[in-house]
Amino acid sequence: MHIVFHKNTKIFHLYNHEISYIMTILPNGHLGQLYFGKAIRDREDFSHLLEESFRTTSSYFSEELSTMSLEHLKQEYPVYGTTDYREPALEVIQADGSRLSDLQYDSYQITPGKPKLSGLPATYTEHDEEAMTLIVTLKDPVTGLKISLSYTIFKGRSVIARSVHFINEGTETLHLGRAMSLSMDLPDCNYEWLQFSGVWARERHLKTRNLEPGILSVGSLRGSSSHEHNPFVILKRPNTDETQGEAIGFSLIYSGNFLAQAEVDNQNVTRILMGIHPDTFDWKLLPGTEFQTPEAVMAYSGSGLNRLSQTLHSLYQKRLARGYWRDRPRPILINNWEATYFDFNEDRLVDIAGKAKECGVELFVLDDGWFGARRSDYAGLGDWTANRDLLPGGIAGIAERIEALGMKFGLWFEPEMVNEDSDLYRAHPDWILRTPRRRASLGRHQYVLDFSRREVVDCIHAMMAKLLREAKISYIKWDMNRYITECYSAALPADQQGEVFHRYILGVYDLYDRLTSEFPHVLFESCASGGARFDPGLLYYAPQGWTSDDTDAIERQKIQYGTSYCYPVSCMGSHVSAVPNHQLNRNTPLYTRANVAYFGTFGYELDLNKLTVEEQEEVKRQIAFMKEYRELIQFGTFYRLLSPFEGNITSWMVVSPDKKTAIAGWYKILNQVNAPFSRIRLQGLDPELCYHLEGSNQSFYGDELMNVGLFTSDAMCGKSGDRRPSCDFDSRLYVFKA
Repeated sequence: MHIVFHKNTKIFHLYNHEISYIMTILPNGHLGQLYFGKAIRDREDFSHLLEESFRTTSSYFSEELSTMSLEHLKQEYPVYGTTDYREPALEVIQADGSRLSDLQYDSYQITPGKPKLSGLPATYTEHDEEAMTLIVTLKDPVTGLKISLSYTIFKGRSVIARSVHFINEGTETLHLGRAMSLSMDLPDCNYEWLQFSGVWARERHLKTRNLEPGILSVGSLRGSSSHEHNPFVILKRPNTDETQGEAIGFSLIYSGNFLAQAEVDNQNVTRILMGIHPDTFDWKLLPGTEFQTPEAVMAYSGSGLNRLSQTLHSLYQKRLARGYWRDRPRPILINNWEATYFDFNEDRLVDIAGKAKECGVELFVLDDGWFGARRSDYAGLGDWTANRDLLPGGIAGIAERIEALGMKFGLWFEPEMVNEDSDLYRAHPDWILRTPRRRASLGRHQYVLDFSRREVVDCIHAMMAKLLREAKISYIKWDMNRYITECYSAALPADQQGEVFHRYILGVYDLYDRLTSEFPHVLFESCASGGARFDPGLLYYAPQGWTSDDTDAIERQKIQYGTSYCYPVSCMGSHVSAVPNHQLNRNTPLYTRANVAYFGTFGYELDLNKLTVEEQEEVKRQIAFMKEYRELIQFGTFYRLLSPFEGNITSWMVVSPDKKTAIAGWYKILNQVNAPFSRIRLQGLDPELCYHLEGSNQSFYGDELMNVGLFTSDAMCGKSGDRRPSCDFDSRLYVFKA
């Protein structure tokens, strides 16, 4: 990897064996974009890549630069109003009311490794030789605003990580009304836009649209990244599929309000913007103060969408997730929520845990309802002390009983919320987000605590840390069950209320950071009514997240498939639940529920005592299988084969790093009469190796499995022969060993 500045031609080139990123200092002192894509050979002069033909209706920069207009030039960090009419990356409101900026090149710095971002999650390096970072400094001569654009290129990864740092070196107070993390101008618009959208219980469904002149965007104004849209989009060429073609992924490492936008101008130039959503954002920048944007990651693939996803999986798994659990296979757990809801006592919990231990489960998780007056959704949130009527020995007591069974113990929290019927609210009614003189809306009978205030975060930290110090707790499920409304902090003046959404997320990160630092061996799982905050920002603190509240095996195929475009299998919380399913009332075979849940962290969301003896034996076999293969499944190379968004069959697979073991999942939604023959073409195998299909007398070379395919025709394809009967919601796993 290299970062080169060609002084004579004023060109920067960041490149490794995978990608090149080229930009230049424009004649007006601004920074221009020249190229991002597959690696090209370095040379002194790339100025021929600058397209700047003047157009009749364009305004030009000055008499000296009478042919130069920013209207169609590709730029690195554009502003609106000085001959560029597209939406900008930056808007600075000044004391005189003006909003124009003039970002002049000042200097650059190249450093080994990657600097940390203060107070924010970001990708990292463990050794300086893993990456190089370019910091280009721009200054506005009128306001004194200093802007540092940071670009990190990684060794062996087709990724550029970007962020922006602001310092007010002037004498007047400024307000940042828009401060995006990334702006990228692409020379054409021949792309399809892939977004990952949905709603509670059907998160991250793949949606595809063509780019056209105008603006296409997704985002969130809900205070979290949201169920509705994920802070990740892909631009792909129309001929790109999973195995071939060009694609660029844009991912924001942030958990709050965000915007991801593509604007196509009248000359088919495409501008991508990504960062904190500018609506409701207004950051007061006093003289001498600073502001740091979240990090955005751009990933490139010239070999299809699977390669793009694998690039992000590897980066986020190894250089975003951190700590003790980053590289460790995840414990198989059982959670009591769908087994009991609020109807439990200590003995019933131990009874559920005992049967789970008998079946091979390693971790018991006590979900909502263990604290304060919490016997329903209406009370108790904020009072993080055990209800002794339910748990006579407190959390320490039940943890000891679970540990005595030979299992680890985990606990649920919802630290950002409070019920009106709670001791915390009665003591501090001003600690919620609430606009003065207006009604405070409720969600799930609860309010949102003002995590922009240090004293609020300190109070919650004290309660959580006390429990973690006193009890043997090995796992925390951190929930967040409602969006933010009436976003106003009683602790901030009127001209800083536009900071509350961002300060709230900084407070969440601060609490996560303190707890994970003090309790490094505790496994944290993020949750927000399932997938409302399933984003890279939380992956930095919690190496796994509850992918969705929807535990139905058929719906989970779409959710996990869509999630896999950006996020690794090791971070997807996935459980086997009871039937009829509690979200859809659907009955699916126990083996299919497991076959879907295997491709994640794996666990159970039911009372195993209520299963038949035969089902309990099947559970034991499932757990034994997962223990044997979980390291491969969670940390192998993942491939999507057949999409649930396109047909009746879904298929995916995972391959070990040495390519000697592979597991393919095959899932059918509805049975068919006199069905056609079928096969799936596997990916990622060694074409020279011969693979034995476990449980059969068949072997195949890798090239045959990848080019001819694996025959999956079932009993509905004519005469069944030795094939087992098929049914609706059927599934199979294929294990191959070289």
